[in-house]
Amino acid sequence: MNTDFRLISLNRHIDPLRKEILNHPLYSSMISLMEVRIFMEHHIYAVWDFMSLLKTLQRNLTSTDSAWTPTKDRASRKLINEIVCAEESDVDLNGKPASHYELYLDAMRQAGAETRPIIKFVQKLEEGFKQREILRFNISEADEDCLNFIRSTQKIINRGKTHEIAAAFTFGREDLIPDMFTSLVKKLYKEHPSELSAFVYYLDRHIELDGDEHGPMALKMIHNLCKNDDQKWQEVEDVSIEALNARLTFWDSIHRKL
Repeated sequence: MNTDFRLISLNRHIDPLRKEILNHPLYSSMISLMEVRIFMEHHIYAVWDFMSLLKTLQRNLTSTDSAWTPTKDRASRKLINEIVCAEESDVDLNGKPASHYELYLDAMRQAGAETRPIIKFVQKLEEGFKQREILRFNISEADEDCLNFIRSTQKIINRGKTHEIAAAFTFGREDLIPDMFTSLVKKLYKEHPSELSAFVYYLDRHIELDGDEHGPMALKMIHNLCKNDDQKWQEVEDVSIEALNARLTFWDSIHRKL
């Protein structure tokens, strides 16, 4: 079977879940700066979590050893290295180097959102605690719904199948923030320019970098990893649904808190 038909079939099966997420009532509930702050305090974990998928793919699809050798999948190597560069080494509003995680933290600080929980989570990692310890015992004292979302990603990563990790990366990532949300934030920005300019910048950079090139390249990566293997394509579909369900559950939990 042609892989294009496989992709058409996959998209048909995941489309209802994607639409449910893109049309989630969470977005229209954000009518003031207070709701945006609550959203940011939770969404920052998904911004951080995205890097777990990306870094695992970088490790699997590129050569990260000091004795470098060229990996065979050139297209996937290019995609992953480009996205790592964009995510880890972008620039902030002042033209200074910043990762997208750091851009988001800056936006949270400007908006008056609480940053201590996510900073404590990352600090525990910097102190040498294993991620599984932080998630199991919640030693960072993070919101449990945020940790559950990270746990869902780690479950996929821990299975060790690159095509499954690529599926979660390709179909369950941050492009699930719709234009409607960006429009709402920009409307609030007109009322609160000194509090939301950094967040609007982050959203615009995210849309710009994730749009025309990275999306098609990610689909090409799925093609390269699965080829004509029926089992791999089925696992890609299953994991895509798994990742989308985790995002939907996360969105539901944030919506309840608004």
